[in-house]
Amino acid sequence: MKLYIYTLLALFVFTLYQCQSYKKTTGTARPGLMPDTTGSPVIPADAAIKLMKLENGFEVKLVAAEPLVTAPVALSFDARGRIWVVEMVGYMPDVYGKGEDRPNGKIVILEDKNGDGVADERKVFLDSLVLPRAICLIDGGILVAESPNLWYYEIKNDQPGKRILVDDKYAAEGNVEHQPNGLLRAMDNWIYNAKSTKRYRKYGDRWVTEETHFRGQWGISQDNYGRLYYNDNSTNLMSDYFSPGYGARNPDQHGVEGYSERTVRDNRVYPARPTPGVNRGYMPGTLDDSLRLRNFTAACGPLIYRGHLFGDAYDFNAFVAEPSANLIKRNVLTEKGFVVSGTQAYQGKEFLASIDERFRPVSLYNGLDGALYVVDMYRGIIQHKTYVTPYLRNIIEERKLAQPLGCGRIYKIVPKNSKTAAVKFTEEPGALVAMLGHQNGLVRDMAQQILIDGRYRSAIPYLRAALGHKDRPLQLIHAMWVLEGLSALQTNEVLELLRSPQWPVKMQALSVLPAVINGSSYRYFRDELLKMVAADDQMAAPYLGFAASYIRPYDAPAADALLLALVKKYPDNPYVSAAVISNLSYREEQFAGEIAGLVPDANLAINKQLKKVITGVNNSQKNRDPSLLIRDFPKGAALFASSCQTCHAPDGNGIKSLAPPLNKSEWVTGNKEKLISIVLYGLTGPVKINGYVYEAPEISADMPGIAHSDEISDNDVAQVLSFIRGSWENNAGKVSIDEVAKVRKQYKDREKAFTIAELEGK
Repeated sequence: MKLYIYTLLALFVFTLYQCQSYKKTTGTARPGLMPDTTGSPVIPADAAIKLMKLENGFEVKLVAAEPLVTAPVALSFDARGRIWVVEMVGYMPDVYGKGEDRPNGKIVILEDKNGDGVADERKVFLDSLVLPRAICLIDGGILVAESPNLWYYEIKNDQPGKRILVDDKYAAEGNVEHQPNGLLRAMDNWIYNAKSTKRYRKYGDRWVTEETHFRGQWGISQDNYGRLYYNDNSTNLMSDYFSPGYGARNPDQHGVEGYSERTVRDNRVYPARPTPGVNRGYMPGTLDDSLRLRNFTAACGPLIYRGHLFGDAYDFNAFVAEPSANLIKRNVLTEKGFVVSGTQAYQGKEFLASIDERFRPVSLYNGLDGALYVVDMYRGIIQHKTYVTPYLRNIIEERKLAQPLGCGRIYKIVPKNSKTAAVKFTEEPGALVAMLGHQNGLVRDMAQQILIDGRYRSAIPYLRAALGHKDRPLQLIHAMWVLEGLSALQTNEVLELLRSPQWPVKMQALSVLPAVINGSSYRYFRDELLKMVAADDQMAAPYLGFAASYIRPYDAPAADALLLALVKKYPDNPYVSAAVISNLSYREEQFAGEIAGLVPDANLAINKQLKKVITGVNNSQKNRDPSLLIRDFPKGAALFASSCQTCHAPDGNGIKSLAPPLNKSEWVTGNKEKLISIVLYGLTGPVKINGYVYEAPEISADMPGIAHSDEISDNDVAQVLSFIRGSWENNAGKVSIDEVAKVRKQYKDREKAFTIAELEGK
């Protein structure tokens, strides 16, 4: 206890010292100017709040700060209102990242004991972790993501109990910035991730892993209907238009319309201060004339606000964090049919922007009190070592951003003069079911989870009654998913919901079909789906296409009849076409032959999408044996897995919104010097591959180079380039160490990325 008190005092004195230095060197900070021209001092949390520009009518309140929390990157609320926090203490100990593999990460529990809204007790649940990145509370335990593993710990009196390995390849590839995270426990009772193609579910003592769509980079959120939202570092917001459980059954279908859609295309940001400390700050166009970042470069932690405090204008709003520009953006979303799109709430300003350079919002959350919670890593360095340019390294050193490391804050944003209090959960079944209709989305989610985790079969009569509450659709929807989670949802209940005139209710009934179709119920669902096609239910049409694959194991002719009926009625609808093709794994050519007479126009969406998939399948059959390449270029294969495939995909065909294909790319198989130049120094702007121009927002506008990484040698570069030049359908010669060294020497003083125009002129 004495040691703990001494530690608190020492940290307080340290922060106080930093604050005194801040006062001496800067005087009073002026909005719009950097607090200091020679360094970036630590600013106490209460003073840091005063440096934030916030939308009128709101205020920022402190929830926790150092020494109670250090380097937070993610959090989760439990039913008692406590906050479980992931502390990634080892992230970038210095500008070279030395020592980041030390086991100093923690999972801690923060509690507000006196009810004043500020945490005052810290309890370490787990320590000695290496760069932990995500948690999820479920079924009396907690999932913890510690690369490369995903562990499940039983919780016994706030202490870890039995540990179970859920996935030993959860984050086996990629560096810290490009590994799975999120662990969002979604409305459909599955757990989803960003930067991943996996979802997880716990059935009793058994864990199940399934393939799903690849989504985002850091952070993931859901709306009131369970649709997922995410982004990558240069993209404001992306989302799924349909249920997250559908559309990922055909491994040859790369990119399914309605998933990974650009929801907000405007990527402009408006920092409150000059932000030269971004990786590409030296490049024309990255910063404006006042040295402020123009567009997202570290977008993360997207959140659909589902609280009840902000008012109607904030319903269906998306907030996005941008730590490199010290701000949080607000977007206003709208629906037209099943398409969700959005615009920025403001031009020329942000919902929140700070002039404190160390304000690093990395994750955003809804709170049980309706507030918007902000996880501030409060750190100088926010770029991982793999991609730090000499320009950024100089900024970090000049502005003294590497130290200190013992900081971190959690804030909440509330309307001014509002009274907030976290909702208290009960163990009474009827009261929990009533909470499924609460105005706060997080309360609804947690009531659903408590009922499922507690196996509240005594709540089933209340849940069935809630299915009839047509005037309370959100409660009805959650009640349906609780029944699904308790394995108590009945066929007749789903059929009735499928006939609902309320689209959100019908959408959820269509989404739950995979969980309830079986050998005895499929006949009823088959007939109902066929009726919906005949009735020209355009909103339901994509869902009908997705659902057909779950009818097929019991009645293949009926599933085919459903697909053919959809093709005949909606041959040029890209979403319906994608849904139909999601059923056709390994039989795309056969299906194309079947519909040739029905829809002969090659320009129709169904035929264009089928042709794309068939071409990809035929090309993949020409792929070279990867095991031989791994044997010949082991370091290259490993580097590709850790640094390349997270954006370019394991099959080299690129990932929508991230990166273009390497497979059959003339930039890969052509001139070696140009390829080496791109990998060493990066590429910015559009790139033409096989006659097609890839540019933002279809892909990220920038590919970072690795020339400045101390951990990647010329031999490593030669190996990875030899690996990709011989992979898939590529059949080009290998790259030598001397060839890499020659290019590195030629451009030894280069910092900026190449453009295609430069490379074509070489």
